[in-house]
Amino acid sequence: MNPDIQRERENATFNPELLTYILDGGQEKTRRRREIEALVISDPDFQQEDPNFLSRSERYEAAVRKSAQMILKLREYGISDPEEIYNYKSCVHRGGPGPLDLHLGMFLPTLFNQATPEQQEAFFMPAWNLEIIGTYAQTEMGHGTFIRGLETTATYDPSTQEFVMNSPTISSIKWWPGGLGKTSNHAIVLAQLYTQGTCHGLHAFIVPIRSMSTHKPLPGITVGDIGPKFGFDEVDNGYLKMDNVRIPRDNMLMKYAKVEPDGTYHKPPSSKLTYGTMVFIRSMIVGESSRALAKASTIAIRYSAVRHQSEIRPGEPEPQILDYQTQQYKLFPLLATAYAFYFVGQYMTETYHRITGDIHQGDFSELPELHALSAGLKAFTTWVANAGIEVCRMACGGHGYSQCSSLPDIYVTFTPTCTYEGENTVMMLQTARYLVKSYRQASKGEQLTGIVSYLNDAQQRLQAQPVSSRPTVVNISDLASLVEAYKLRAAKLVEVAAKSLQGELQKSKSPEDAWNNSSIDLVRASDAHCHYVVVKLFAAKLGEVGDTGVHSALSTLALLYALHGVAQNSGDFLQAGLLTVPQLSSVSQRLKDLLGQVRTNAVALVDAFDYCDEMLNSVLGRYDGNVYEHMFDWARKSPLNRTEVHQSYHKYLKPLQSKL
Repeated sequence: MNPDIQRERENATFNPELLTYILDGGQEKTRRRREIEALVISDPDFQQEDPNFLSRSERYEAAVRKSAQMILKLREYGISDPEEIYNYKSCVHRGGPGPLDLHLGMFLPTLFNQATPEQQEAFFMPAWNLEIIGTYAQTEMGHGTFIRGLETTATYDPSTQEFVMNSPTISSIKWWPGGLGKTSNHAIVLAQLYTQGTCHGLHAFIVPIRSMSTHKPLPGITVGDIGPKFGFDEVDNGYLKMDNVRIPRDNMLMKYAKVEPDGTYHKPPSSKLTYGTMVFIRSMIVGESSRALAKASTIAIRYSAVRHQSEIRPGEPEPQILDYQTQQYKLFPLLATAYAFYFVGQYMTETYHRITGDIHQGDFSELPELHALSAGLKAFTTWVANAGIEVCRMACGGHGYSQCSSLPDIYVTFTPTCTYEGENTVMMLQTARYLVKSYRQASKGEQLTGIVSYLNDAQQRLQAQPVSSRPTVVNISDLASLVEAYKLRAAKLVEVAAKSLQGELQKSKSPEDAWNNSSIDLVRASDAHCHYVVVKLFAAKLGEVGDTGVHSALSTLALLYALHGVAQNSGDFLQAGLLTVPQLSSVSQRLKDLLGQVRTNAVALVDAFDYCDEMLNSVLGRYDGNVYEHMFDWARKSPLNRTEVHQSYHKYLKPLQSKL
């Protein structure tokens, strides 16, 4: 064990194991997760050469092999709980993507939630047993987030009781679905439904795309891999073009919407039910944001504890770079953010399951709020985490640029979350639409419920007196006071956005132009709303923590997270009359004090994330802190080092030298 990192752990003021239990949702869940990880890590079937030294084709093939083995092992061990399957899969693919991700994460859940009992019997069990390997084909070359603009068509032919699937334009070609390029033999395709001469909007259809016996594309199907991307080398993201492909009427998912044999259409009880899978994935992405940022923070903080650099005082030993206040200011707010997002992820999972349970009972009342909340938090958390991962990489200096740090891989794997399942700016605008509607209801005296209920009383408080005479409400050392300030800031920015929109409408502009001309304010309102939700949930989580040491460490992080957000958005708090200019100086000083407090527990706090070395796959983030020895060993394994003299020297350089 590196003595620097050992000393960090000895100086911690709490037991990281107890915090791990909180993050996992209980001691038993921690025990079971570790048991599953040990099953994978000790299994020779999952050992392989470092993927950094493989070609893309080799990485894909290795991922398919591991995925196939994974399915067999899951059956062998009797692992069927979705959370345990996720843990097993994450360990198999070391937290990265796999070619069966959309089969497990979107194809099966969509069948489960949107198929009739008869369709469940026909498709779900074969898919569960991997006879059917599926993907989810929504995005097209010309349309992604704006799914109402998708061009793929499904035209019902009552004479044969079939749907005719078509990609009528080049821009309608399905583009990006994972597992589509080479892996899947079926796809759930989102297409515009036409029946009896009328378009009824987007619906989901199960489309066979490859032969179940030969795996070759079926007639009318053009399918393949879209080529190398920024990352995701293990995944065959693909394209799909359909030319008059006929599927049976029963291949339309009909749990909610239905087409009768004669072509009569019955609409679903809520138009948003079609988007149920997207809401589920957006909720999952919030959790992914926390995990990606937690990994990056773990690597950067552990490395900062063992890396010595420069001098604080001439002639003295080089200090750990974690002792530099600038390094702490880069990393500790991100550490606090990772924890905040963990608790938001837990909340989103619980909320999703609660509301979908209501939906199965026929209660759709909370679906609009779930849709708005998942869209906004997906955007908020992924933007912050994506930027934070890059800060962690740069905080590791030059070595952060090496693949051995794992930070480049974490970044390129996580970056797509900012655009898939909804481009983030559009997601924020979807949330804003719900906020403006809620604001208007509150303005009319209607009592709001749920996460937007703060608009009921916050408006009255802000409007009671002008900003100039309003007393500030913030005690910068009190988390409850800061939660209140975030609430009032959100209410104020929602009000600003709603009034901006109203002002544009009064200029005789169309609703669409008015919306576009107010969109900057609308995005700011959504951002403030999401920020409030995160701060509120972090503060609420503290009430569930019994251990004094853990509670103290988390309270420091929660206060750091809240005050850092105030410092980053000070203009909003000043304009709303929630802070004074002198208070901003106090915020700055309080932040510095908190950095010093977090410094004592920084390594213990990342240890509590409980990422074993095999999952981090990072030389810089090793638990034992022995970075340099293993960096040298890693470099020597490069394929370029298999020969002392590379063949290119004899082919090109030596002839060149002889001619000069």
